[in-house]
Amino acid sequence: MTEDPTGGNPRGLHFIADLANAVQDDAEAGAEALQALLERHGGPPFTLTAADARQLREATARLTRILAMHDEDRAAEAINALLDEYPARPHLVRFPGRPWSLHTRAPREAGPTRWLLSTAALALGLWLGGRGRCAWGQCAAPHCDHYFIDTGRRTPQRYCTPRCATRVRVASHRAQRDRS
Repeated sequence: MTEDPTGGNPRGLHFIADLANAVQDDAEAGAEALQALLERHGGPPFTLTAADARQLREATARLTRILAMHDEDRAAEAINALLDEYPARPHLVRFPGRPWSLHTRAPREAGPTRWLLSTAALALGLWLGGRGRCAWGQCAAPHCDHYFIDTGRRTPQRYCTPRCATRVRVASHRAQRDRS
């Protein structure tokens, strides 16, 4: 999985959040939609079938359970279970104009689901280990349940986008003003 050219993609985790959101928004996301998402994030050149799409949706459910966790110990346990079941084969890759970065390589016979779960487990494990906390979550805004990757350094992120954060602040301000 490649990194975002803007440098904002922490070890491919935005792909995992985008996949979780896509499957959450469309529980029957088909091969074409998932293929397009995979390509947008620079994933391996799989040609997804309807069966692959179903398996990816099922695998995504395992990842969303981790993305919803706030307890580091439980998250580490879940990530380790994935790594035991789908061992990652990490290797260093250097993309043009970028520093070396760690990526996973699926065995040649591995299908999209195995690739996804081994890659996601390694990425989530590295992110948890590097941050020391579950630096991901589900949006706290009412009527939004999208997942996000927390790339901030200070206070933990609560909203999936600045738009959701602003919407909550404006609603709070209006409610406070109306009480006055």
